[in-house]
Amino acid sequence: MNNNKIASLKSILSRREIIFIVIFFFFILGLLVFTFFFPNYYDLQEPVKIEVKKGETLSQISDSLYQKKIIPSKINMKIAAIIYGAERKLKAGRYNIPNGLSYLQLVELLIEGAPDAEVLVTIGEGIWQMDLSKLLKEKLDVDSARVMELSRSRSFLNALGVDADNLEGYLLPETYYFYAHSSAEEILRNLAYQMNRIFDDPKVIERMKELKMNKHQILTLASIIEAESNLFSEFKTISGVYHNRLRKGMLLQADPTVQYLIRERRKNKIYFKDLEIDSKFNTYKYAGLPPAPINNPGKDAIMAALYPESNKYYYFVANGQGGHYFSTNINEHNRNVLKYREWRANQK
Repeated sequence: MNNNKIASLKSILSRREIIFIVIFFFFILGLLVFTFFFPNYYDLQEPVKIEVKKGETLSQISDSLYQKKIIPSKINMKIAAIIYGAERKLKAGRYNIPNGLSYLQLVELLIEGAPDAEVLVTIGEGIWQMDLSKLLKEKLDVDSARVMELSRSRSFLNALGVDADNLEGYLLPETYYFYAHSSAEEILRNLAYQMNRIFDDPKVIERMKELKMNKHQILTLASIIEAESNLFSEFKTISGVYHNRLRKGMLLQADPTVQYLIRERRKNKIYFKDLEIDSKFNTYKYAGLPPAPINNPGKDAIMAALYPESNKYYYFVANGQGGHYFSTNINEHNRNVLKYREWRANQK
């Protein structure tokens, strides 16, 4: 401001008014500095994780930060982003928000920070819980012992609404994107949530009433179906066999339930002595479904358990080509067993 302008200003304003304006200017400047540069502290365990999804607006992100009590004011967050010119520069991803960031530091983090990368993980249908824990360790460096511990934790099961002794069977196998550094709790919650979505469908609820079966029973049957065949096209036929046997009160005689009992010792072969194991999971000795699922079944197996094929089959045996022979009576079944044994002998 040159001398002429200062003189002109003095002619218009009194000394007191000029001092007041200067004080007011510095007050506003100080208020802005205090508001946007002063640290914001939250009363939570740090760091707090927040996910910014693709396509989320500045308002949505501000709402999320406010709801998680990371910031005390949504409006100030929006103003800081506008000052920074960051409305359209915020990056999608999951962030660890340390305590004590100012609004402008928080905006800078969401623009220039490195969010957790997403990792693609494919969980195969019918995976055993112990193999799931190993997979999560391999792909995401999740503590496998923690996965198994949570799978049996009564408080964690209750929190997920799982009325069972183990999470095995209640986690939906699929292909997922997980954030790096995800915890075992986060991952298991997500897998359980995806499974719950199937059973929250009103059509599925009505179907279970028609079958007079509950979620636990459907998942148990689905886990057996899943383990019996690698062909999705056979699932409903196999389901029909087991529904027929259950209605007639026959032993299910499902090899996978025995395999479940010896899985830590042997994974690919069952001996006749194994059929004598005294366990409610041994469907060669005990009628009805086993006490719990024997793996984590996929959606196709679950749908097959809910909607079995209407047939008159009571028996099936491998045909050596990846599928099965199905039969309505024991004589036909025995002939099919002989055919399979002949095929197996020729392979040797």
